[in-house]
Amino acid sequence: MAEEKKYKELKKIISQLEKETEKAKKLLAELADQKSLNDQEQKNYQQELEEVDDLLKNKDLNQIKIGEEVIIEGVFNGQLMIGADGKQYSVPANYASKSKLVEGDILKLKIDKYGNFVFKQIGPVERTRKIGVVTYDDEGELSIIAEGKKYKVIKASLTYFKAEEGDEVVILLPKDMESEWAAIENIIKKETILKINQEK
Repeated sequence: MAEEKKYKELKKIISQLEKETEKAKKLLAELADQKSLNDQEQKNYQQELEEVDDLLKNKDLNQIKIGEEVIIEGVFNGQLMIGADGKQYSVPANYASKSKLVEGDILKLKIDKYGNFVFKQIGPVERTRKIGVVTYDDEGELSIIAEGKKYKVIKASLTYFKAEEGDEVVILLPKDMESEWAAIENIIKKETILKINQEK
């Protein structure tokens, strides 16, 4: 059900992009009516509008081929990008960590002719912050407990912040959906916490 919700969210964003593109086309048409275009300029203008129409009519909007590049849009699930085609695409852990990606974020993947993958965040979901504590789960992996709930965290993020058991962290979560994964925004080392408590 969670994946279905993300899929619908992606389709909603694509629909919004279609509406914005239609607005842009109307504005261009109005501008064109207000200026004198020669035959060649008018021909080029009509061709550009036809290309936009073809793109909007493409049923597989989650995957667009431009020249020798392939553009794929999908939803981040905490570890991977799930394309609207249902396929999973590995997101580099360092990128996800540094970008502070959360579940539900819309990503764009560009695959060039050499097979290189380049991800870009294009539709961040609204976020909320919580304060949690780093702890070990039943499998011996570091996780975060916030408000009584356990969240998984990308290992690269824990490594970057040098997180250890007992550290307090500020985490980012999607505001309007349940999430199993959290993104670390900042950290307060347990040594600092102990010092603050001693000074009270």
